[in-house]
Amino acid sequence: MAFRPKYITFDCYGTLTRFRMGEMAREMFADRIPAERMEQFIAEFSAYRFDEVLGAWQPYEVVLKNALRRLCRKWNLQYFDHEAQQYYDAVPTWGPHADVPAGLAKVAREIPLVILSNASDDQIHKNVAQLGAPFHRVYTAQQAQAYKPRLTAFEYMIDSLGCNPEDLLHVSSSLRYDLMSADDLGIVNKVFVNRGHGPGNPAYRYVEIQDIGGLAGVVGL
Repeated sequence: MAFRPKYITFDCYGTLTRFRMGEMAREMFADRIPAERMEQFIAEFSAYRFDEVLGAWQPYEVVLKNALRRLCRKWNLQYFDHEAQQYYDAVPTWGPHADVPAGLAKVAREIPLVILSNASDDQIHKNVAQLGAPFHRVYTAQQAQAYKPRLTAFEYMIDSLGCNPEDLLHVSSSLRYDLMSADDLGIVNKVFVNRGHGPGNPAYRYVEIQDIGGLAGVVGL
């Protein structure tokens, strides 16, 4: 029998919204980074963003600017604040992956949907409005004063919903940001949306789907 959770909780960027940070960097730095080194540059930008969210909460704008500043220093490039600002300003304009609106709509009729995102409050609602389904709650790192993968972010969501970890089904395309921490907190039911953002690991006990269209089957709809 399929598990029917009280809430389906989602990561937003990358999982639902098409995350374009790497695409932007590839375009912005095309004239400064050799083509054969660009993938390494993009990977290190991602790593610095991850590192920036592991400490005390700071505004997402600062996260992005610090990450790009550190990246430029490592690659011996001049850092420009106006370039870093472009990444932050672009986030609310990003729309969903093509599979998302129909996939969400199918489950939203039966189960309340919730987002836990590393975005700031002034970004997330424009992205959510494009997802094509109603959300019961949208929580941000700014509200939690902590970013995923910190457990504090997940605890904020669980406490705000007034439920237990075992009541949730958490859905993400990232083990590193979401599913590892969810597992640590006792969120037994998890879905890994394999969008190629990083490797899976079955030790974290999730159901793997290729896109949000597969979600309905996980919950027996």
